[in-house]
Amino acid sequence: MKRSFALMLSAIGAQAVILAGCPVLAEDADAASVVTETAEAAEDKEAEASKDGVLEDGVYSAEFDTDSSMFHVNEAKEGRGVLTVKDGKMTIHVSLASKGILNLFAGTAEDAQKEGAELLEPTTDTVTYSDGMSEEVYGFDIPVPVLDEEFDVALIGKKGKWYDHKVSVSDPQKMEAEGKKVADLGLEDGTYTADVTLTGGTGKSTIESPAEIKIEGEKAIAAIIWSSPNYDYMIVDEEKYEPVNTDGNSVFEIPVTVFDAEMPVTADTVAMSTPHEIEYTLNFDSASVKKAE
Repeated sequence: MKRSFALMLSAIGAQAVILAGCPVLAEDADAASVVTETAEAAEDKEAEASKDGVLEDGVYSAEFDTDSSMFHVNEAKEGRGVLTVKDGKMTIHVSLASKGILNLFAGTAEDAQKEGAELLEPTTDTVTYSDGMSEEVYGFDIPVPVLDEEFDVALIGKKGKWYDHKVSVSDPQKMEAEGKKVADLGLEDGTYTADVTLTGGTGKSTIESPAEIKIEGEKAIAAIIWSSPNYDYMIVDEEKYEPVNTDGNSVFEIPVTVFDAEMPVTADTVAMSTPHEIEYTLNFDSASVKKAE
């Protein structure tokens, strides 16, 4: 046994001498080591990119978790929200449990109370529960700085006090914008109403829901009434639409290209120092369609 061990040590020593004495072999060994290290670095970089949650532009369903039983996604949404990725920036729309939370802030409660803090304004969402009952709740568009990691979101309720919370967004799943076409609804020509949800922008502007929809053949035209008079045009499928009114809040008649899916639109506002186009999505709920009274 001792003799075998001695022979093995001798062989290892001889191999080391050969490598040291042969520049080509030594360089090959060094090159192999460099290749291994480079491959490992590439794997680490790829893992880091995955960890950073880099997603291609599009619309996803994603989990939204919080550290509070009082601040969570509405049960009808099964813990998930709609994550929109555009130009590398992520925003998730979540429908909450009620209208008890009045504003959110992307940051801490302390920063939310500073002068100039941009608060997230609510949208009014209609949710439908498993028993068929519907309810209006508040929803919010929340900027997402990173996936799979906690970040700060502060909230204020009806008591007027700000609270700090930790939230996280995970499990993004690409949503296929199939939805339903007008022909799929089997509606006769006429005037109807349907619940519509607006997402995108800063959350300061809202639209009236339900919206009036006119059905003519296989075309559906919706009257979109904004909460502001400062929108001077909308764009749908690269077609520009002017407001149909001159007084009061901006009203547009636009085609409904899809029901039960995110429908991208652009609206130009003149409320800022210079006109500014803002990307939004509309979602028309086909289950809520009913004949207008």
